[in-house]
Amino acid sequence: MKPIYYEYDASITCLDTMYLHPGHAACYLLVHNDRAAFIDTGTGNTVPYILELLKLKNLSLDDVDYVIPTHVHLDHAGGAGLLMSKFPNAQLVIHPRGARHMIDPNKLIIGATAVYGTEKFKKYFGQVVPIDENRVIVAENDATIELSGRTLNFIDTPGHARHHFCVFDELSNSFFTGDTFGLSYRELDNEDGAFILPTTTPVQFEPDAWQDSLTRMLSFEPKYMYVTHFGEVTEVTKLAEELRDDISQYANIAREHLKSHDRKEKIFLDLKDYLQKRLKARYAEEKVTEFTDYLTPDLQLNAAGLDVWLSRLEKAA
Repeated sequence: MKPIYYEYDASITCLDTMYLHPGHAACYLLVHNDRAAFIDTGTGNTVPYILELLKLKNLSLDDVDYVIPTHVHLDHAGGAGLLMSKFPNAQLVIHPRGARHMIDPNKLIIGATAVYGTEKFKKYFGQVVPIDENRVIVAENDATIELSGRTLNFIDTPGHARHHFCVFDELSNSFFTGDTFGLSYRELDNEDGAFILPTTTPVQFEPDAWQDSLTRMLSFEPKYMYVTHFGEVTEVTKLAEELRDDISQYANIAREHLKSHDRKEKIFLDLKDYLQKRLKARYAEEKVTEFTDYLTPDLQLNAAGLDVWLSRLEKAA
Protein backbone atom coordinates (compact mmCIF):
# COMPACT_ATOMS: atom_id res chain seq x y z
CA MET A 1 0.00 0.00 0.00
CA LYS A 2 1.40 3.36 -0.99
CA PRO A 3 1.20 5.83 1.91
CA ILE A 4 0.17 9.46 1.52
CA TYR A 5 2.33 11.63 3.73
CA TYR A 6 3.59 15.17 4.24
CA GLU A 7 6.95 16.30 5.58
CA TYR A 8 7.27 19.09 8.14
CA ASP A 9 10.17 20.67 10.03
CA ALA A 10 11.95 18.93 12.91
CA SER A 11 11.67 15.46 11.33
CA ILE A 12 7.89 15.35 11.66
CA THR A 13 5.95 13.34 9.08
CA CYS A 14 2.17 13.52 8.79
CA LEU A 15 0.74 10.24 7.50
CA ASP A 16 -2.79 10.02 6.13
CA THR A 17 -4.45 7.17 8.05
CA MET A 18 -6.96 6.66 5.21
CA TYR A 19 -9.82 6.66 7.71
CA LEU A 20 -13.12 7.26 5.84
CA HIS A 21 -11.37 9.15 3.01
CA PRO A 22 -8.02 10.82 2.24
CA GLY A 23 -7.40 14.03 4.13
CA HIS A 24 -9.70 13.18 7.03
CA ALA A 25 -7.37 11.81 9.71
CA ALA A 26 -3.64 11.68 10.32
CA CYS A 27 -1.02 10.20 12.56
CA TYR A 28 2.48 11.58 13.07
CA LEU A 29 5.92 10.01 12.89
CA LEU A 30 8.69 11.72 14.88
CA VAL A 31 12.29 10.69 14.25
CA HIS A 32 15.26 11.75 16.35
CA ASN A 33 18.74 10.22 16.30
CA ASP A 34 17.35 7.30 14.30
CA ARG A 35 14.73 6.52 16.94
CA ALA A 36 11.03 6.84 16.17
CA ALA A 37 7.69 7.49 17.82
CA PHE A 38 4.15 7.59 16.47
CA ILE A 39 1.60 10.05 17.84
CA ASP A 40 -1.89 8.71 17.16
CA THR A 41 -2.15 5.55 15.12
CA GLY A 42 -5.27 5.63 13.02
CA THR A 43 -7.17 2.35 12.90
CA GLY A 44 -6.13 -1.24 12.40
CA ASN A 45 -6.52 -0.58 8.68
CA THR A 46 -3.80 2.09 8.91
CA VAL A 47 -1.07 -0.31 10.04
CA PRO A 48 0.09 -1.37 6.53
CA TYR A 49 0.58 2.31 5.61
CA ILE A 50 2.61 2.88 8.76
CA LEU A 51 4.83 -0.11 8.06
CA GLU A 52 5.40 1.05 4.49
CA LEU A 53 6.26 4.55 5.69
CA LEU A 54 8.92 3.11 7.99
CA LYS A 55 10.46 1.28 5.02
CA LEU A 56 10.53 4.49 3.01
CA LYS A 57 12.30 6.18 5.92
CA ASN A 58 14.84 3.34 6.16
CA LEU A 59 13.63 2.60 9.67
CA SER A 60 13.11 -0.88 11.07
CA LEU A 61 10.39 -2.18 13.36
CA ASP A 62 13.03 -2.25 16.11
CA ASP A 63 13.61 1.50 15.75
CA VAL A 64 10.20 2.51 17.15
CA ASP A 65 10.37 3.39 20.85
CA TYR A 66 6.88 4.78 21.51
CA VAL A 67 3.29 4.54 20.30
CA ILE A 68 1.32 7.50 21.68
CA PRO A 69 -2.44 7.82 21.13
CA THR A 70 -3.70 11.23 22.25
CA HIS A 71 -6.91 9.53 23.44
CA VAL A 72 -8.69 6.24 22.97
CA HIS A 73 -11.28 7.10 20.31
CA LEU A 74 -10.75 4.45 17.66
CA ASP A 75 -9.86 6.82 14.81
CA HIS A 76 -6.88 7.86 16.98
CA ALA A 77 -6.03 4.67 18.88
CA GLY A 78 -7.71 1.77 17.11
CA GLY A 79 -4.47 0.61 15.49
CA ALA A 80 -2.34 0.88 18.64
CA GLY A 81 -2.52 -2.77 19.71
CA LEU A 82 -1.76 -4.13 16.26
CA LEU A 83 1.17 -1.72 15.94
CA MET A 84 2.54 -2.74 19.32
CA SER A 85 2.51 -6.35 18.14
CA LYS A 86 4.78 -5.29 15.25
CA PHE A 87 7.20 -3.12 17.26
CA PRO A 88 9.18 -5.30 19.70
CA ASN A 89 10.88 -2.41 21.54
CA ALA A 90 7.96 0.02 21.70
CA GLN A 91 6.06 1.15 24.76
CA LEU A 92 2.57 2.57 24.64
CA VAL A 93 2.16 5.99 26.28
CA ILE A 94 -1.43 6.77 27.23
CA HIS A 95 -3.58 9.02 29.43
CA PRO A 96 -4.41 7.56 32.87
CA ARG A 97 -8.11 7.37 32.00
CA GLY A 98 -7.37 5.58 28.73
CA ALA A 99 -4.89 2.92 29.82
CA ARG A 100 -7.45 0.27 30.81
CA HIS A 101 -9.15 0.57 27.41
CA MET A 102 -5.88 -0.13 25.62
CA ILE A 103 -5.10 -3.10 27.85
CA ASP A 104 -8.64 -4.45 27.38
CA PRO A 105 -10.36 -2.77 24.41
CA ASN A 106 -13.55 -4.83 24.73
CA LYS A 107 -15.69 -1.89 25.85
CA LEU A 108 -14.40 0.22 22.94
CA ILE A 109 -15.24 -2.58 20.53
CA ILE A 110 -18.72 -3.13 21.99
CA GLY A 111 -19.51 0.59 21.97
CA ALA A 112 -18.35 1.17 18.41
CA THR A 113 -20.06 -1.99 17.16
CA ALA A 114 -23.32 -0.84 18.73
CA VAL A 115 -23.04 2.42 16.78
CA TYR A 116 -21.79 1.11 13.42
CA GLY A 117 -22.77 -2.57 13.33
CA THR A 118 -20.38 -5.48 12.90
CA GLU A 119 -19.79 -5.04 9.16
CA LYS A 120 -19.10 -1.30 9.27
CA PHE A 121 -16.99 -1.67 12.42
CA LYS A 122 -14.66 -4.02 10.58
CA LYS A 123 -14.65 -1.77 7.51
CA TYR A 124 -13.87 1.40 9.45
CA PHE A 125 -11.61 0.13 12.23
CA GLY A 126 -10.19 -3.25 11.25
CA GLN A 127 -8.59 -5.29 14.01
CA VAL A 128 -8.48 -3.88 17.56
CA VAL A 129 -5.87 -5.73 19.64
CA PRO A 130 -5.24 -5.62 23.41
CA ILE A 131 -1.86 -4.45 24.71
CA ASP A 132 0.22 -6.12 27.41
CA GLU A 133 -0.06 -4.06 30.60
CA ASN A 134 3.70 -4.38 31.11
CA ARG A 135 4.29 -2.39 27.92
CA VAL A 136 2.06 0.53 28.94
CA ILE A 137 3.34 3.84 30.33
CA VAL A 138 0.65 5.94 32.02
CA ALA A 139 1.46 9.61 31.38
CA GLU A 140 0.11 11.80 34.16
CA ASN A 141 -0.28 15.55 33.66
CA ASP A 142 3.13 17.20 33.07
CA ALA A 143 4.91 13.87 32.55
CA THR A 144 7.81 13.78 30.12
CA ILE A 145 9.55 11.12 28.09
CA GLU A 146 12.73 11.25 26.04
CA LEU A 147 12.89 10.12 22.44
CA SER A 148 16.66 9.71 22.18
CA GLY A 149 17.14 13.13 23.79
CA ARG A 150 14.02 14.76 22.32
CA THR A 151 11.69 15.80 25.15
CA LEU A 152 7.96 15.19 24.85
CA ASN A 153 5.72 16.75 27.50
CA PHE A 154 2.22 15.41 28.22
CA ILE A 155 -0.50 17.87 29.15
CA ASP A 156 -3.89 16.75 30.45
CA THR A 157 -6.43 18.40 28.12
CA PRO A 158 -10.07 17.51 28.87
CA GLY A 159 -12.88 19.14 26.92
CA HIS A 160 -13.24 16.84 23.95
CA ALA A 161 -12.64 13.77 26.13
CA ARG A 162 -11.50 13.20 29.71
CA HIS A 163 -8.98 10.62 28.52
CA HIS A 164 -7.21 13.13 26.27
CA PHE A 165 -3.72 14.54 26.55
CA CYS A 166 -1.80 16.72 24.12
CA VAL A 167 1.90 16.25 23.45
CA PHE A 168 4.27 19.22 23.47
CA ASP A 169 7.43 18.64 21.46
CA GLU A 170 10.20 20.89 22.73
CA LEU A 171 12.30 20.55 19.58
CA SER A 172 9.61 21.91 17.26
CA ASN A 173 8.01 24.08 19.97
CA SER A 174 4.67 22.65 18.87
CA PHE A 175 1.76 20.57 20.10
CA PHE A 176 0.30 17.36 18.76
CA THR A 177 -3.27 18.11 19.63
CA GLY A 178 -5.45 15.11 18.79
CA ASP A 179 -8.93 16.66 18.84
CA THR A 180 -8.35 19.35 21.49
CA PHE A 181 -7.45 21.95 18.85
CA GLY A 182 -10.46 21.02 16.76
CA LEU A 183 -10.89 20.05 13.12
CA SER A 184 -9.06 21.93 10.39
CA TYR A 185 -9.23 20.24 7.01
CA ARG A 186 -6.79 21.42 4.40
CA GLU A 187 -9.49 21.47 1.70
CA LEU A 188 -10.92 24.56 3.40
CA ASP A 189 -7.67 26.57 3.40
CA ASN A 190 -7.72 29.80 1.38
CA GLU A 191 -6.09 33.22 1.35
CA ASP A 192 -7.58 33.86 4.80
CA GLY A 193 -5.75 30.85 6.19
CA ALA A 194 -7.17 27.77 7.86
CA PHE A 195 -10.78 27.18 8.87
CA ILE A 196 -11.35 25.53 12.24
CA LEU A 197 -14.25 24.11 14.23
CA PRO A 198 -14.67 21.98 17.37
CA THR A 199 -15.33 18.28 17.49
CA THR A 200 -17.89 17.54 20.21
CA THR A 201 -18.38 13.86 19.43
CA PRO A 202 -19.90 11.71 22.19
CA VAL A 203 -19.56 11.36 25.06
CA GLN A 204 -17.44 13.75 27.15
CA PHE A 205 -17.85 17.30 25.81
CA GLU A 206 -17.10 19.77 28.61
CA PRO A 207 -16.95 23.37 27.37
CA ASP A 208 -15.45 24.97 30.48
CA ALA A 209 -12.73 22.33 30.76
CA TRP A 210 -11.99 22.76 27.05
CA GLN A 211 -11.49 26.49 27.43
CA ASP A 212 -9.08 25.82 30.32
CA SER A 213 -7.20 23.29 28.19
CA LEU A 214 -6.74 25.84 25.42
CA THR A 215 -5.48 28.40 27.91
CA ARG A 216 -2.92 25.92 29.20
CA MET A 217 -1.74 25.02 25.70
CA LEU A 218 -1.42 28.65 24.61
CA SER A 219 0.73 29.38 27.66
CA PHE A 220 3.47 27.36 25.92
CA GLU A 221 3.38 29.84 23.01
CA PRO A 222 3.49 27.00 20.46
CA LYS A 223 4.73 27.68 16.95
CA TYR A 224 2.45 25.13 15.28
CA MET A 225 -0.41 22.82 16.13
CA TYR A 226 -0.44 19.36 14.57
CA VAL A 227 -4.08 18.30 14.51
CA THR A 228 -5.24 14.78 13.76
CA HIS A 229 -7.94 16.13 11.46
CA PHE A 230 -5.75 17.25 9.58
CA GLY A 231 -2.14 18.32 9.46
CA GLU A 232 -0.09 21.35 10.50
CA VAL A 233 -1.81 24.64 11.28
CA THR A 234 -0.17 27.99 11.90
CA GLU A 235 -1.77 31.27 13.10
CA VAL A 236 -2.26 29.52 16.42
CA THR A 237 -3.59 32.50 18.38
CA LYS A 238 -6.14 33.45 15.72
CA LEU A 239 -7.40 29.89 15.34
CA ALA A 240 -7.59 29.44 19.09
CA GLU A 241 -9.87 32.46 19.40
CA GLU A 242 -12.12 31.13 16.65
CA LEU A 243 -12.21 27.75 18.35
CA ARG A 244 -13.04 29.36 21.70
CA ASP A 245 -15.93 31.26 20.12
CA ASP A 246 -17.26 28.10 18.50
CA ILE A 247 -17.11 26.10 21.74
CA SER A 248 -19.15 28.81 23.46
CA GLN A 249 -21.62 29.01 20.60
CA TYR A 250 -22.02 25.23 20.47
CA ALA A 251 -22.82 25.15 24.18
CA ASN A 252 -25.33 27.99 23.79
CA ILE A 253 -27.02 26.29 20.83
CA ALA A 254 -27.33 23.07 22.81
CA ARG A 255 -28.74 24.78 25.91
CA GLU A 256 -31.45 26.43 23.82
CA HIS A 257 -32.80 22.95 23.07
CA LEU A 258 -32.51 21.47 26.54
CA LYS A 259 -36.28 20.87 26.73
CA SER A 260 -36.92 20.45 23.00
CA HIS A 261 -38.53 17.41 21.42
CA ASP A 262 -36.16 15.81 18.85
CA ARG A 263 -33.45 18.02 20.25
CA LYS A 264 -30.53 16.24 18.55
CA GLU A 265 -32.00 17.03 15.13
CA LYS A 266 -32.72 20.62 16.17
CA ILE A 267 -29.20 21.05 17.49
CA PHE A 268 -27.84 19.71 14.20
CA LEU A 269 -29.91 22.17 12.17
CA ASP A 270 -28.76 25.10 14.31
CA LEU A 271 -25.14 23.97 14.07
CA LYS A 272 -25.55 23.83 10.30
CA ASP A 273 -26.98 27.36 10.21
CA TYR A 274 -24.14 28.60 12.40
CA LEU A 275 -21.55 26.87 10.22
CA GLN A 276 -22.99 28.40 7.06
CA LYS A 277 -22.80 31.88 8.54
CA ARG A 278 -19.12 31.33 9.23
CA LEU A 279 -18.52 29.87 5.78
CA LYS A 280 -20.32 32.72 4.01
CA ALA A 281 -17.96 35.19 5.65
CA ARG A 282 -15.02 33.80 3.68
CA TYR A 283 -16.16 31.65 0.72
CA ALA A 284 -18.20 32.04 -2.46
CA GLU A 285 -21.70 30.55 -2.45
CA GLU A 286 -20.77 27.39 -4.34
CA LYS A 287 -17.99 26.70 -1.83
CA VAL A 288 -20.38 27.25 1.06
CA THR A 289 -22.61 24.50 -0.32
CA GLU A 290 -19.66 22.21 -1.01
CA PHE A 291 -18.08 22.68 2.41
CA THR A 292 -21.39 22.34 4.23
CA ASP A 293 -21.87 18.95 2.59
CA TYR A 294 -18.26 18.03 3.39
CA LEU A 295 -18.65 18.92 7.06
CA THR A 296 -22.15 17.49 7.57
CA PRO A 297 -20.94 14.13 8.98
CA ASP A 298 -18.87 16.02 11.57
CA LEU A 299 -21.85 18.21 12.45
CA GLN A 300 -24.01 15.13 12.96
CA LEU A 301 -21.46 13.69 15.37
CA ASN A 302 -21.17 17.08 17.08
CA ALA A 303 -24.94 17.25 17.56
CA ALA A 304 -24.95 13.75 19.05
CA GLY A 305 -22.22 14.74 21.49
CA LEU A 306 -24.05 17.90 22.53
CA ASP A 307 -27.20 15.87 23.09
CA VAL A 308 -25.26 13.55 25.44
CA TRP A 309 -23.87 16.61 27.24
CA LEU A 310 -27.40 17.94 27.81
CA SER A 311 -28.40 14.57 29.24
CA ARG A 312 -25.58 14.86 31.75
CA LEU A 313 -26.70 18.37 32.68
CA GLU A 314 -30.24 17.07 33.25
CA LYS A 315 -29.02 14.28 35.52
CA ALA A 316 -26.89 16.74 37.51
CA ALA A 317 -29.75 19.22 37.98
